[in-house]
Amino acid sequence: MNKLRMFGSVALALAMFAVSACGKSAAQDEHGAHRTATGDIQEKTASIQTLPSFLDKQREEIRTAYRLAAQSAELLRSIPCYCGCGESAGHKSNENCFIQEIKSDGSVVWDDHGTRCGVCMQIAVTSYQLKEQGKSAKEIRQIIDATYKSGYAKPTPTPMPS
Repeated sequence: MNKLRMFGSVALALAMFAVSACGKSAAQDEHGAHRTATGDIQEKTASIQTLPSFLDKQREEIRTAYRLAAQSAELLRSIPCYCGCGESAGHKSNENCFIQEIKSDGSVVWDDHGTRCGVCMQIAVTSYQLKEQGKSAKEIRQIIDATYKSGYAKPTPTPMPS
């Protein structure tokens, strides 16, 4: 299956999975993971190529969304999330729904917020697809803002890319 068709299939699956708000999960802490005050699980791995163990029992489309978020982490820092996580979890961009922090040594603190939120996953996958189509960060941001401007929660406080 070619890349575009695969991502189209993932986007369709995510659209079907989408929820109007992000809920809490009964996921268990494992492999040194810890829960934040909001109930999200965060887990550190050695690099961006190593996905967290909390994805082991998740559906393939969720693991794919995390892989795409990892591949486009820099872009997602410029893309807001519209699920309400800016206010409920203190997220600054869509990247934080998947990745809390990329440390100077290359290790990554992953966040499981995106595993429970179709809006988060849709934004990440769509942003990745638009990047693959050659769109700039600013163009992608404008498309995401226009798509989610009504009917969704207040966006994260994400600066506009230049």
